Amino acid sequence: MTTDAKHAEHSPRISVAEVAPDVYQAMVRLDAASRTGLDPVLLELVRIRASQINHCAFCLDMHSRDALAAGESVERIVQLSAWEESRHFYTGKEIAAIELTEAVTVLTDGFVPDEVYARAAAHFDEPELARLITAITVINAWNRFGVTGRLAPGHYTPGSHSHSH
Repeated sequence: MTTDAKHAEHSPRISVAEVAPDVYQAMVRLDAASRTGLDPVLLELVRIRASQINHCAFCLDMHSRDALAAGESVERIVQLSAWEESRHFYTGKEIAAIELTEAVTVLTDGFVPDEVYARAAAHFDEPELARLITAITVINAWNRFGVTGRLAPGHYTPGSHSHSH
């Protein structure tokens, strides 16, 4: 009887932080600015949902751990991938942010639907909404760095970095 061995971890392709530190630091500053005034747990839900859609294992690992460290439940993190069937796990404000995250992340039809934007605008004042849109944009950019660079998940510890990624 044989046991299935784990697959070897893939090697990263490129580290933007190492080869273009000015770009990386600019992203870190934009990330920090986007967080100002937003609820940290809601922000982690947004980051996790975008990372699920974009299949960024590195960011999923990081933001799931950060959410747990911020007091989020395992149940709400797990249910996030099926939030439409699990709406009762989240507040109206969180659902509005998650819907906006999906619309901005996917842009399937080339735009964010008016009703999705209106629901978000009903829960966030304009400065908060501007920062939320920026936070969604930033996590999508981080996801693209992580996926393209093949950053490996499993090594992140919350609080181990002074910045987001």
